[in-house]
Amino acid sequence: MQFISAKDFTAENSWQAITIARMQGVSTRLHWIDTPYYWHINEGKEVFVVLDGKVVMYYEQHGKQFSKPLEIGDIFYASTGTKHYAAPIGEARVLVIEQQGSI
Repeated sequence: MQFISAKDFTAENSWQAITIARMQGVSTRLHWIDTPYYWHINEGKEVFVVLDGKVVMYYEQHGKQFSKPLEIGDIFYASTGTKHYAAPIGEARVLVIEQQGSI
């Protein structure tokens, strides 16, 4: 058992994470971020939850690029094959649930 205060979590480098759980091939990780990620496609599905801060999620759909601002409590679901990247506005903490070993 463990309790984690997401708003107090920090790391030495952006996108570093602590693994909260691994269950049946799925990992749940808490990331501290302050720089954008890069365009990528996960090997499977991904759930991205903003726990603290603000993040702009960039994604492609039908060959066009879009962006959506996400605030605390907002969730982004990337189905398999969704090209996307996240850009925090300042510092943010996000919970990422995805297939173990995915990008």
